[in-house]
Amino acid sequence: MDLRELRERYGSCAAGALAVLWGKSRERAGGTTNLLVAHLLDTAAVGELLWEGFLAPSTRSALDAVAGGPGRGRGLFAWLCGIHDWGKATPAHQRLWPEGAEAVRASGLTWVESAAVAGTRKQRRWRHDWAGGLLARELLSSAGWPAEQVDWVWPLVAGHHGAFPSLRDVQEPNTAKGQLRGRGEWRQVQQVVLDAFTREMGLGDPAGLQPVGVPSRALQLQLSGLVVMADWIASDERFFPGLDDLVKVSADASRGRAAAAWAALGLERGWGALAVPSSEAFGDRFGYGPRPSQAMVVAAARAMGGPGLMVVEAPMGEGKTEAAQAAAEVLAGRFGADGVFVGMPTQATSDPMFTRTRRWLEAIEADLASRVVLLHGKRAFNQEWKALLEGARAGADQAFGGVDEYGMDEDPYGLAHEGCGEPERKAPAEWFLGPKRGLLAPFVVGTVDQLLYAATRTRHVMLRMAGLAGKVVVLDEVHACDVYMSQFLAEALRWLGQAGVPVIVLSATLAPTQRQVLFESYLAGAASREELQVQVPAQEGYPGVTAAWLSDSGKARFHTDATASWRADLPVEVRVMPEAMPGARSTRQERRQMQIEADAAVGTLLADELADGGTALVIRNSVARAQSLYEELRGRFDDREVRLLHARFTAARRADLTQECLSLLGPRTPRLPGERMILVATQLAEQSFDVDADVLVTDLAPVDLLLQRIGRLHRHEGTARPARLRTPRTFVTGFQPRKGREPAFLFASEMIYGRHLLLRTAAVLPGEGRGWSVPGDVPGLVERVYGGDGLLLPDVWREAGEAAARQQHDRDRARAENARKFVLTPPGEHERRTLAGLHYGGSTTGGDEEALQAAVRDGDESVEVILVVQDEGGGVFRTLAGRALSVNGDVAPDLLEEVVGSTVRLPAVLTEPALELRPLPGWIGHPWLRRSRALVLDGAGTARLGDVTVSYDDRFGLRHR
Repeated sequence: MDLRELRERYGSCAAGALAVLWGKSRERAGGTTNLLVAHLLDTAAVGELLWEGFLAPSTRSALDAVAGGPGRGRGLFAWLCGIHDWGKATPAHQRLWPEGAEAVRASGLTWVESAAVAGTRKQRRWRHDWAGGLLARELLSSAGWPAEQVDWVWPLVAGHHGAFPSLRDVQEPNTAKGQLRGRGEWRQVQQVVLDAFTREMGLGDPAGLQPVGVPSRALQLQLSGLVVMADWIASDERFFPGLDDLVKVSADASRGRAAAAWAALGLERGWGALAVPSSEAFGDRFGYGPRPSQAMVVAAARAMGGPGLMVVEAPMGEGKTEAAQAAAEVLAGRFGADGVFVGMPTQATSDPMFTRTRRWLEAIEADLASRVVLLHGKRAFNQEWKALLEGARAGADQAFGGVDEYGMDEDPYGLAHEGCGEPERKAPAEWFLGPKRGLLAPFVVGTVDQLLYAATRTRHVMLRMAGLAGKVVVLDEVHACDVYMSQFLAEALRWLGQAGVPVIVLSATLAPTQRQVLFESYLAGAASREELQVQVPAQEGYPGVTAAWLSDSGKARFHTDATASWRADLPVEVRVMPEAMPGARSTRQERRQMQIEADAAVGTLLADELADGGTALVIRNSVARAQSLYEELRGRFDDREVRLLHARFTAARRADLTQECLSLLGPRTPRLPGERMILVATQLAEQSFDVDADVLVTDLAPVDLLLQRIGRLHRHEGTARPARLRTPRTFVTGFQPRKGREPAFLFASEMIYGRHLLLRTAAVLPGEGRGWSVPGDVPGLVERVYGGDGLLLPDVWREAGEAAARQQHDRDRARAENARKFVLTPPGEHERRTLAGLHYGGSTTGGDEEALQAAVRDGDESVEVILVVQDEGGGVFRTLAGRALSVNGDVAPDLLEEVVGSTVRLPAVLTEPALELRPLPGWIGHPWLRRSRALVLDGAGTARLGDVTVSYDDRFGLRHR
């Protein structure tokens, strides 16, 4: 910047201030002080690149409309990115680094330190982000901006460190007596910083940047996340080392630095401006012509009058995934989306969807597959993801230097949980691999939790929403969200509706009331209303599709359609296999004996059913039952014929077992005559688990989940089956029918699903010699169980059913109320116009994955531990495979993956004693392991946790007694 011109325009004092006001200390800027105006220009330059090479067409169009016309949004967006650190032009920030403070004082800008200290002591958090919010309110108003424009801009500045304060928060504490905000010449200097930055960017006067429209609250939240993204990139000292000479500072210099950073980081967008695919595109993508239901879904996407919500209900194996992918491509082309987020119910179902999504994108354009991020806590153990990381440049996370240490929280950017000595290497672009940044990648496959996190009142929630806005969102198996999780799903749909994000919801079995809530939430968000009563059309048939959007006049419009399934109904024999249930006064020994007898009955059944070979899937409602049955079957069958899969294997072992089970029971697995295979699993095998079993044994579950399990039965045509298993059979166990009264259920089943739905499901089970026709009977069964028909239950069950219904109602209401403590927008606040105070009243903590998952899934915050073995007498620690660490547990680099792969989640009953566990001494200070709890096993693989003995081996996983 030209010092003489600056002196002529602003005067010597103000120009001198620009030359000393610091944005980052030498320690945080590569050894050279970084001037404040340099950082503002750097961030704005990154903002320009985000506009050109990252923002979705829909986002650019929305910002153009706010700014006043085509092309005007670019300058406004870059300017908003740049002014984020404006508040550093105050004593609140400049006093914090002694060397920088001395230079500022020498320039003539002063403050009374005692008053500033008193101000921070009174209100510790008042620092540069809140100061910036105050400056924006005051100086933009002085520039002639109307209040409605100022009101939405200042929270973007005040909230750029992850939380939005209220208007009251950003007021300088009275005890500071103006010494944090700055008095006298400080006021002129703050105006000069704004003017000089704005003119240097070629944007003229701040008054000329005044928007003509007020963006929706959802667009404000997206903008906030993009500002944070620009700040983090421009804070990377690898590419933006300090500049302490104002002569070297300019917009052109910053644009050069930003371009070099952009190229080095490899930040790629998604589709960009995607053309709407032709009708022949389906065959090009998937290698076959669309089935009737798939063509119906794509046609619905073409018929929608605006971005909206589409609900697809179709049976298992119908091809919903391919239909959703084809529809997403149409919606992206029509409404300017730049990528896709696919949300799955579990980590296990996310992994195969990751593969399928990459194949689909590769069929569109070869290099798109390399831009897909797998986003869940155990992705490091997915073999395909690991292969993508091989050979990529290491060092992304620990080299990132974007932390402003002055007056900030210990971890202001939320990076503490992701740094590592040997970080994950480049998959799509290494910058996206951090926990809070994953959704910003153009194509993302992960658990539905990632979407639910965007609906929580947490720090940096704006990054998650910025990642979702501009995409098409696809949610699979959405019925898996229970009452508690549905509060977050409804909140997320509100924000997505207001953001104009097309959403496709897939389900094999969706209750009508749940369908109604989904549409009401999305459309209320689109209309910016607290509530919007809409009458969702009844499902016309099965498979069926319902789509909704808002017309230009603000009215809800619907498109519905239905068609026949591509294959004939499958008649499934459904037989009840009674199981004795222990009473309330049963002893532990009696309960164990009943379990032994139940396991033996299943073993005998499978021996008969598989006498000529074949495959069986057994789904138990608890890990303990699965382990118990597996032990029984190992005594009856060859070890090679039985597999066990549940959530209490170590992360690495579970990933391997999942892949093995999908391979052994997959649709294309060749089967030799007489060959047998049995998979005993928990609910992991319930949905989006592409196995094909000849016979199914399942514990009783609510009817929609029971039908999901039946969907693993005779899943693919053309599979060779023994003659006696060519008729699909399901055996329902885990409960005890009782003459003259209601059935008795497993305690675990009642705890998971509630007695109400179990009773109603038991009432629709077919009698002896009868079955269900799948998918033809699916909608009716779900409607009967989830409907309000009080006559569904037999008379002798009626009293018990009414009591269970009341209990379920009270439980649902309590869980919904509990969820509201964490939901992003409390009731009554959805019609607010700005982000001010969004985090007022507290928020859930940081970005800790375990805490967030517990928040959105209403579980006790169950604990993950890393299993290690210690030699007798307190000697050397070893991995589970027996490889030596050290007497302190120090981990050599080549053993890190093996150690981390020994992570296992404990059952909730062990949470309290597990909280006493600590890292091994050698893990203290290790970037990956310093927060990990070690559970030390003896040579026999056992340990004590409180009063409980736990054991682990690779056959059964973790057990406790």
